[in-house]
Amino acid sequence: MAARRPLMRLVAAVVVTAAAAGALTACGGTGDRAAPPPASASPGAPGGSSPSANQDPARFAPQVVKYAGRAKIDAQLLMAILYNESYKPHDPALERAWQRMKPDSAFGIANMHKAAFDDTKQGRDFANRSWDELPDDPGLAVEAAAWFLHDLASQLPGQPSGPYTRNELLALGYNAGAGNMGAFARGAKPGPQAQSYLDRLRANWAKAGQAVKR
Repeated sequence: MAARRPLMRLVAAVVVTAAAAGALTACGGTGDRAAPPPASASPGAPGGSSPSANQDPARFAPQVVKYAGRAKIDAQLLMAILYNESYKPHDPALERAWQRMKPDSAFGIANMHKAAFDDTKQGRDFANRSWDELPDDPGLAVEAAAWFLHDLASQLPGQPSGPYTRNELLALGYNAGAGNMGAFARGAKPGPQAQSYLDRLRANWAKAGQAVKR
């Protein structure tokens, strides 16, 4: 019984963190390269506290710049998404404890779900890597997020008719999926969760830019 107490305390900590955040991310569908599933669907407001000393995504700026360049996407966008996804602590033990209770939860600093990761890695340098490595490998998480955004970009219409910038549409696609991104590009109005994600992206935009230019 005594040996189980640390695990019970760890699971309890995850439950408290999840309640504070509202919910952990939940990806819908399996998708394919033509229409990948959303990488994340994070809650409307950040919450929870981190057991780690440094949870600032800016510490991953070198990886962000590196993989954004390879995937030909905006490094500031990728960093802003990491800020958006930092609403919960990214601690490997906590993530795995929660995943044992909620198998469809997300892993890694970019909150990527298994279906999205498995779709994105096809034909890429990290094709032999596993989704369950994400909690322990921030570089892999950044790389996968960069290429997910790359794949989303290939599905944007040439001349979107909505009020959103290209980067805003890609962020909405990261959160809500390619199908919804296309609808927003045609002028559809985001729902409350997607709008909250967009609002936080805009709030994080300036500091994301500063982080990747250091």
